[in-house]
Amino acid sequence: MGRIDRYLLSQFLAVFGLASLVLVLVYWINRAVLLFDQLIADGQSAWVFLELTALALPSIVRLVLPLAAFAATLYALARLSGDSELTVVQATGASPWRLARPVAAFGLVVLLLMSALSHVLAPAAIGRLNDRQAEIAETATARLLREGEFISPNAGLTLFIREIAPEGELRGLLLSDTRDAGVGVTYTATRAYLVQGETGPQLVMVDGMVQRLFAEGQRLVATSFSDLAYDLGPLMPEASDGNRSSRESSTWALLRATPEAAAAMGRTRAQLWSEVQDRVAEALLAPVAALLALGCLLQGEFSRFGVWRQVLGAILLVIGVKGVEAAVVPLVREDPARWPLTYLPALAGLLAAAALLWWAARPRRVPAEAAA
Repeated sequence: MGRIDRYLLSQFLAVFGLASLVLVLVYWINRAVLLFDQLIADGQSAWVFLELTALALPSIVRLVLPLAAFAATLYALARLSGDSELTVVQATGASPWRLARPVAAFGLVVLLLMSALSHVLAPAAIGRLNDRQAEIAETATARLLREGEFISPNAGLTLFIREIAPEGELRGLLLSDTRDAGVGVTYTATRAYLVQGETGPQLVMVDGMVQRLFAEGQRLVATSFSDLAYDLGPLMPEASDGNRSSRESSTWALLRATPEAAAAMGRTRAQLWSEVQDRVAEALLAPVAALLALGCLLQGEFSRFGVWRQVLGAILLVIGVKGVEAAVVPLVREDPARWPLTYLPALAGLLAAAALLWWAARPRRVPAEAAA
């Protein structure tokens, strides 16, 4: 690469790093707030919160990289144009096609980052995230073991434990279930135990009473019992069944998947192949977005009012490419054999960028007044 190419590439990478950091922080904070509320409600530690949010980062980064590449190219070129550096480069004889070389190199860098995330890092992080959530689901009964507190693990359910003995015995238990509007059920027991059953955790209550209050007629029916088991499965987060989904598998694993492995993922071989193509096509959008930004910024002559028209045109073109993507995705999901349509958004964006560069490179007539 020449000196000009390296200079332009350094400008793109500097702005790209800042734009990526800002966008990732915005998405990460939005996700972290929701996850924080959920984990605190489950009684988890801050370390678990940090671990889960860190595992979500690869997917967030993969989501924002194409947008960051587009914003970085647009901002860097607009700044170079405003400082007349882009005009100087063009005055040296650099054509739009020549200027596309550092932009294409920058897009290739982002493409490699996107490919590493899409094919390897993001699936591995999603798999580990699901494993940790399954582990948390298995130990989530700890959120119910708080003595002296009224807690509501779900809407319509209230649990109170007067005391928790060192050996794990729950003393003075009250459980109110008002999820059914027609009848409210209240369980009381002198002691209870948490045991693991075949279908999930069970609350075994000893020496207690069940009181059912029927809304119709306001009838109260009380029944004493010596022991009673209550299924806590509906109160717990759903645990994983142990099978890896396609989102948790690397691209190499999807390509090598047998029909049996695909069935374990709940997919067919055709659907797995379509998902692989979707990952490849998603990475191609980054260099296409950068070339679209360059093509739009090279339109028109220098204006002291700035390049806001070109910037607006680039944004509208990217929205159009995303619109094509939104139209293609349902068609491919309906029939995986239509997977070539996955590349249509990238192809449409590339053709639009080539048309813009060709238009910018065409010879311009000099008005007779200006020539005189």
